[in-house]
Amino acid sequence: MSLENFKKQAKLLVRWHRERNYSVGGRIRQLSRYKELTDSEALALPFPLNEAQEVIALEQGYSSWAELKEGLKKAPRSARTAPAASRLTKGIPVVFVSDVRVAAEFYRDKLGFAIDFLHGRPAFYASVSRDEACIHLRFVHQPALVTGLREQEQLLSAFVAVANVKGLFTEYETRNVPFVHRLKKEPWGQSSFIVRDPDGNWLCFAG
Repeated sequence: MSLENFKKQAKLLVRWHRERNYSVGGRIRQLSRYKELTDSEALALPFPLNEAQEVIALEQGYSSWAELKEGLKKAPRSARTAPAASRLTKGIPVVFVSDVRVAAEFYRDKLGFAIDFLHGRPAFYASVSRDEACIHLRFVHQPALVTGLREQEQLLSAFVAVANVKGLFTEYETRNVPFVHRLKKEPWGQSSFIVRDPDGNWLCFAG
């Protein structure tokens, strides 16, 4: 990547800070002098371009912007290669929750997922996964759906394919997971069940 690209990244980081994009907080904490700040405190700080450049340099494995520039001068120019063909690799549902940490702990303790990461202080985004299934959790200040609409329209927040759905249902029974619908045979041939998370999201497991 060229120096111009890194300059653009630094300017974009400054803009995101100015727009109070909370995803910037974790990146600013890479600077040792700011490592104890919360996201709100990081966004309240002045954040000049030179500090954004310092963050970009650290993310590229350099201790300073000057080192990054020197490193780019010494790096051999790689031959241009044809871009790889576009290919979709995975779809990840984003589930809206009122408390990311509480939701992540429910997915871990009740549904057997691992918490991949919690982003933000306090956390406003997270990823949980189990085997090949992954779900992202996103904080919202108020419910995203009109009250009663989910039940009226039977709206799912995530659909998860399962190799042994009966075994998973039995596991969840022992964990006292709250079910919306218990395991049943569907008209299209699969068996499925639906559970409800603490925010009322419906998660369908089918196989």
